[in-house]
Amino acid sequence: KRDKAMPYVERLLKEAAIQSKLFGANQPVTQLHWGGGTPTFLPKEVMEHLMAGYRELFNLQTGDDRDYSVEIDPREVDQDTLPTLWNLGFNRISLGVQDVNPEVQKAVNRIQPQDMTEAVLSEARRIGFRSINLDLIYGLPYQTPESFAETLEAVIEMSPDRLSVFSYAHLPDRFYPQTRIQSATLPSPQQKLTILHNTINRLMESGYEYIGMDHFAKPDDSLAVAQREGRLHRNFQGYTTHSECDLVSLGVSAIGQTDDAYFQNNHDLPSWEAAIDAGQLAITKGVNLTRDDRIRRWVIGQLICQFRLDRQQFAAVWQEDLDRYFADELSRLKPMVQDELIADDGDALQVQPAGRLLIRAICQIFDLYRKEGASQRFSRII
Repeated sequence: KRDKAMPYVERLLKEAAIQSKLFGANQPVTQLHWGGGTPTFLPKEVMEHLMAGYRELFNLQTGDDRDYSVEIDPREVDQDTLPTLWNLGFNRISLGVQDVNPEVQKAVNRIQPQDMTEAVLSEARRIGFRSINLDLIYGLPYQTPESFAETLEAVIEMSPDRLSVFSYAHLPDRFYPQTRIQSATLPSPQQKLTILHNTINRLMESGYEYIGMDHFAKPDDSLAVAQREGRLHRNFQGYTTHSECDLVSLGVSAIGQTDDAYFQNNHDLPSWEAAIDAGQLAITKGVNLTRDDRIRRWVIGQLICQFRLDRQQFAAVWQEDLDRYFADELSRLKPMVQDELIADDGDALQVQPAGRLLIRAICQIFDLYRKEGASQRFSRII
């Protein structure tokens, strides 16, 4: 359905024009991300048209400190794809891999020979892309700890700068394509936990640093450096070194963020199109953060990025006493302390190595909207 690409892009630019007036056309764009699927599905001339439109509407940067990334499906790459993206200003790419095992690939209907991925990665390095990420998924049909270990060795040999190792969530009632996958072929929760545990250990043995939440990076990567220096930040897209940025949302179901608010576009394509055609933003839901929301976001950010929550730092930033403010949460956290997932020495909470595997569950204790029943979510998290 590539014929639908240009009408969609034209509406993206209409939406961008509205957002540019609201956010300010002169604000420097330090990060830009094309994702939400496979942007390289777009023909070359359409990608060029879209980026040219963005340059007219926003203050896109050209310096080396910019982070302009794009998601790539290696199966969609031809000889012009990577040079085109480089010339458009992208300097980071993320390649979808999932698994290099042929049986697993066949089960998820994603045939992608290993040499195809290696060829794209090598060409990206030759061109000059400075940070290359590979996406893996564990919990897929026919995966075992042994088979995923083989995939991991192949990926380590490719030596990407970053690795994302995501957990597969089997939700056939919500995602129709998953109905083709038989539950009996999926690894058990215990096998998934073993895969994750082994993956973390093997990648750290190979020199990668565990950033957290399924992300790994080489020691000289900007994410690893930011974590060591206490500058790492996480938003709903993932880890970032740019904590001060507003997020401008463009496209169907896109989520935007300012300092005190989140907002999301309509996920229904015809409804999104109708709003844009009427000269309006397609935002259908949003939330203004309360002071409590912002405090909890900061606390969760400390745990998820630094694996540490310092009482003195909390008091200095928020003029609150951690033990009084989070008395209920700290009480709920005691079983995790007893299980040695997190330690509390009176000065700070420190996530332990085993706790890093379940950092989502630890953070949910501090999430007012999800803390009820957080202790029962371990299996879902795994």
